[in-house]
Amino acid sequence: MLDNARADTPTFPTIVTDQPVLVFGGCYSNLQATQALLAEARRLGVPPDRMICTGDVIAYGADPHETLALIREAGIATVMGNCEESLAEDAGDCGCGFTPGSACDRLSAAWFNYATKHVDQSDRLWMAALPQRIDLVLAGHRIALVHGAPSRINRFVFASTPGTQIGAELAVTGAEGVIGGHCGVPFTRHIDLRLWHNTGAIGMPANDGTPRGWFSLLTPRGGRIEIHHLPLDYDHRAASRAMRIAGLPTDYADTMETGIWPSFDVLPPTEQALTGRPLVLDTSVWNRDAPPAPPVQKQRFTDPKRTASGEPHASVALDGLNTLWFNTGTLCNIACTGCYIESTPRNDRLVYLARADFDRFMDEAAVRHPELQEIGFTGGEPFMNPDAPGMIEAALARGYRVLVLTNAMRPMQRHLPLLGRLHAEYGTRLALRVSLDHYTAEGHEQVRGDGSFAPAMAGLSWLARKGFALAVAARFGAGETEVPFRDGFAALFRAHGLMLNAVDPERLVLFPELADQELPPEVSETCWQALRSHGRAVMCQSSRMVVHRKGEATPRVAACTLLPYAPAFDLGASLAEAVGPVTLSHPYCSRFCVFGAASCSAH
Repeated sequence: MLDNARADTPTFPTIVTDQPVLVFGGCYSNLQATQALLAEARRLGVPPDRMICTGDVIAYGADPHETLALIREAGIATVMGNCEESLAEDAGDCGCGFTPGSACDRLSAAWFNYATKHVDQSDRLWMAALPQRIDLVLAGHRIALVHGAPSRINRFVFASTPGTQIGAELAVTGAEGVIGGHCGVPFTRHIDLRLWHNTGAIGMPANDGTPRGWFSLLTPRGGRIEIHHLPLDYDHRAASRAMRIAGLPTDYADTMETGIWPSFDVLPPTEQALTGRPLVLDTSVWNRDAPPAPPVQKQRFTDPKRTASGEPHASVALDGLNTLWFNTGTLCNIACTGCYIESTPRNDRLVYLARADFDRFMDEAAVRHPELQEIGFTGGEPFMNPDAPGMIEAALARGYRVLVLTNAMRPMQRHLPLLGRLHAEYGTRLALRVSLDHYTAEGHEQVRGDGSFAPAMAGLSWLARKGFALAVAARFGAGETEVPFRDGFAALFRAHGLMLNAVDPERLVLFPELADQELPPEVSETCWQALRSHGRAVMCQSSRMVVHRKGEATPRVAACTLLPYAPAFDLGASLAEAVGPVTLSHPYCSRFCVFGAASCSAH
């Protein structure tokens, strides 16, 4: 029963029933999936007046008008999605909330233009009249159905979204629960006896490596509600074929067959880690009077071979040695909060690398790795090592590009004449990356210590004025937003007359914060294969680092710049021994490389 009257305000269309309700969303112009969904509803004995759609009837697929007509003709109550909102207003894009310039943003333009041409005025009027919220009163429980979130039609809410954020969204509804859509991945969360549920989407796979869509059946049982996550099988090949014939992006047509999304731009790390793993979703019971027992979860990153879910950790082969790093030692002129490898003025866990050892590894690299292109120097502060200037010059003389990571403070500034000479002789083959953690002195000095900002800016400014190949590395903390963060650096660069492009990710490199963070998701072999097929890369595919640990007779080779101390990432005493695969079994592998998409290389 649809009831538009409520005693309180504002009022929302309301469905009141004691019978099972079928909820779905994300038809996405997928005619085949929508036909299959209606057939499933008939099989389950659920009539259209007990079905609710959470929006985005129209999106990626080949049949926008025909799919919408099925929903209209059936008389199914439908929440306005951002796609309906944009199409009804004849807007310039779908309003999905994708990051400008991202792969999702670029791909969405094609299907949106197609959909705009394949809906008529009657369709637009129907979409314009849709409510942004429908209330379901199911056996006395009031649940608000929205598209993205109560606060914003295109907000992405995932299973991994912090409970405090979900709780704040629930609080504004005045309801006991929320059913949303938009994110495309089904899940159920219980927050302080209240419900947040997402049915997933029927018209696009859930990035789980299968072509299935998902919908839900809510069944009242006494004072509880059973929430059944149900997979939807349909003729996905026909849907994919129709998209190709229509000239829509092949990326989405491929997704219909592979079950893997064309881009992971919107996915948080936890959801990215589930890429390619077929979803298994059990029935959930929501009882507003008693919370469910929390699931027992095995601790992550405790087994060197397998993830907590029992899958093998991803293993990465060395595709070719493109960058060979030398850690010059962990001594540094300053002590930073949360330093990746604990460098301080007193920490010599990695002793100064000697010139003779450097030459030995360089000779071996010349024989074994003709593909090697770049030599990197890191620390500590590289310029603290008395042999570092000579090693930098020697690497350049051998014909390699050289990247030096520095804080640009006094140790580097003692060598300005040498740097000037090397720049004049080798030009852009010598690149420096300056650590500047924030665009304000206060933010930088919270990490680097009082009085560290001005000397760093002085060194950076000298390098910029002389025309060095130059980049800035900043620490991008959790909860910060990239666009205003880059805007802040752009303003700083302008104020100091620095010709650095803060939008270019190779000129302003944002590294994730690693200290005092919750454990990230583990990286399974299945997940890694899917991510790699979409262009994701990690350092140990193309680089190694030479380190000399205190107490060891000779230097050894580590898998990457972040893990000089971990025994599992020690690969041997020579480059010949270090060509084996690396298992991504450390939290840094996940947070920094796989899901942080960070790289220490200059390119």
